[in-house]
Amino acid sequence: MYKNTFKTLSILLVSISMVSISSSAQTKGDSNKEYVPDDLELYNEIVNMDTEFFHAYNICDLKKQDAIYSEAIEFFHDQGGLMTSKQGILDATEKNICGKVTRHLVPGSIEVYPIKDFGAIEFGEHTFKNNQEKSDVPSQVGKFVIFWEKKAENWKITKVVSLH
Repeated sequence: MYKNTFKTLSILLVSISMVSISSSAQTKGDSNKEYVPDDLELYNEIVNMDTEFFHAYNICDLKKQDAIYSEAIEFFHDQGGLMTSKQGILDATEKNICGKVTRHLVPGSIEVYPIKDFGAIEFGEHTFKNNQEKSDVPSQVGKFVIFWEKKAENWKITKVVSLH
């Protein structure tokens, strides 16, 4: 009787271990899966908007940035906190960014997901180069999330999460 119980328990433990290892491998494999956009047209629109907005950011075109930011903007920054004033964000950009910092997108890092009856959400990685530092000083990669709302044919940034 003990032999049969021991044998059954051994088989059960080996089976559980194999299932556990298999599901762990599957989970790890899924997280390394290459991103493929659900909607290529939407993806291209958002990548273009990202390029347009950050070109304006890099050359200090505050008028263009103003046109892209929503009036109801919420900007969450891990170091600076929450800003909800569009004019406050533009003023801070003019004071702290213009001529001092350049944003560089990490190639291939953008992911775009549609949000029904709203627009899209963009995830990505970028670096910010302090133009007053030596050119060989490496920039830290930061993560970002941008909520894009489409009204008529215009895209507006409604929320930004910036993590460094």
